[in-house]
Amino acid sequence: MRKEIISKVRNLVIKVGTSVLATNSVIDSTKVEKISEEINALLDRGIKVCLVSSGAISSGMSILGMKRRPKNLPELQATAAVGQRYLMDLYAHAFQKYNRMVAQVLLTQEDLRERKRYLNARNTIYTLLKEGIIPIVNENDTVAVEEIKFGDNDRLSALVASLLNTELLILLSDVDGFFIREDVVSLIKEITPELERWACGTRNRELCVGGMSTKLEAAKICLRAGIPCIIGNGNQPRILDKIMNGEEIGTLFLPQEKKLSSRKQWMLFNLSPKGKIYIDRGAKEAILKKGKSLLSAGIVKIEGDFSEADLVSILDGETKREIGQGITNYSSEELSKIKGLKTSEIEKVLGYKYYDEVIHRDNLVIL
Repeated sequence: MRKEIISKVRNLVIKVGTSVLATNSVIDSTKVEKISEEINALLDRGIKVCLVSSGAISSGMSILGMKRRPKNLPELQATAAVGQRYLMDLYAHAFQKYNRMVAQVLLTQEDLRERKRYLNARNTIYTLLKEGIIPIVNENDTVAVEEIKFGDNDRLSALVASLLNTELLILLSDVDGFFIREDVVSLIKEITPELERWACGTRNRELCVGGMSTKLEAAKICLRAGIPCIIGNGNQPRILDKIMNGEEIGTLFLPQEKKLSSRKQWMLFNLSPKGKIYIDRGAKEAILKKGKSLLSAGIVKIEGDFSEADLVSILDGETKREIGQGITNYSSEELSKIKGLKTSEIEKVLGYKYYDEVIHRDNLVIL
């Protein structure tokens, strides 16, 4: 199964953790050269690679003589600003020997939340890949604040894989894969609560913010997006070559068969619900079993303050469980007036009717 999946991969995202690039807590140029050599071998095989690389803050810490990771945001941003330039220099030098160019792509969560910026980011990276230039992506730590941070590069790499609709995400760290007790699990088809309990934190909290739990979160995104994900040990010799030859190495997360559309991936992975809409049994059946849009007649309750075009959660009015998320055509104020009404009654109550559907099925993701 693994060889069959890998044999079809022609474009992928590779995430390299700080632990893969550092020796004794300092970014090691020889390790950067090792990973660059392996990526170049993939490029020679005609595989397009987008690299998501950690290491900016660690590089800055080394240059500035810091022993501990800064705690406050301005110090983190300043450290990243110093380190990002140094990190890119290392990659540029490493790939130069293969006559390959690199490009720096810095993103914040806000870049992916706003649809136009999301598409611009995708088109930019597509263009770089088309021209044979290696995009090196990192979070824009120098400007990101808590509200717009991805949280870690594992999650960022999964969002980039979704953004580019790639065929594989490889997460390289200092572990051989996902462990249960003392054994690496070769194949995972579903991320269950039990698996999440086995996830452990990062080994070196002074340098890293990720851990196995964040890798599971990244794998969750990939599974919903229909993208296979592999966790492997980036310190192993020829790790990328082994993975891309289909060897049983690391942990492969197998995605669901039904792939979400690009627009629905953007909605689910990059937007945060602004409110809640509770629906009755008839609306629930229409959405889940018949693939219908949500109409005002099926709404029983509204929670939160949201506007037209915001993402909202859709909940079963009886069980209170979330069954989906969607982009609403009406604000919370408008919905509070028309909930439970037939579509033909909307204009009479509001004085206008722009849409028949509260949430169109094309803007609705079933969870």
